[in-house]
Amino acid sequence: MHFEFKVSKIVGVSDPASGLNSEQLGAYFALMEVGSLLQYAVDEHLRANGDLSYVQFQILARLVDAPEGRLRMTDLADGVVYSRSGLTYQAGLLVKRGLIARSPSPDDERSVIVTVTDAGRDLIARVLPGHVERVRQLLFEPMTRKDLAALSAVLGRVRDHMRRATAPRSARPRAGHHRAG
Repeated sequence: MHFEFKVSKIVGVSDPASGLNSEQLGAYFALMEVGSLLQYAVDEHLRANGDLSYVQFQILARLVDAPEGRLRMTDLADGVVYSRSGLTYQAGLLVKRGLIARSPSPDDERSVIVTVTDAGRDLIARVLPGHVERVRQLLFEPMTRKDLAALSAVLGRVRDHMRRATAPRSARPRAGHHRAG
């Protein structure tokens, strides 16, 4: 109770009942720490074995998994939780390395199609086994099948709720750009 009040005071909540209880705080902090620890370990592996950032890995992995190895940039942006400008920059780095190609959409002149190249497929094939092993070892090894099923159900439900609660990144107005209304 004392911890809840202190934390709620720090974040400016005057009524502790409207803040998070100790169980919610514990779950939140554990989730954030697990995410940070896992991302750090995965980033370390991807940089050492493929000279890739995690976002670049996500871009390549989504493209390898996409039909015909291609996606519209807006669909890629909606799937990868990253800023538009950051995603454009990361895609540009991948283009320079010959791992992806960008081209105008034949169906919509405003759209850009991103396609994985053979070199991009080869790189994913090279780093994926180590990536999978790192994730298995750190995240899944301490879990039972029952834990995994529960975690998958809960995180899937939360992810779906969060995606419904916020507009896709590609549909949001850009920072600093205001639409006439």
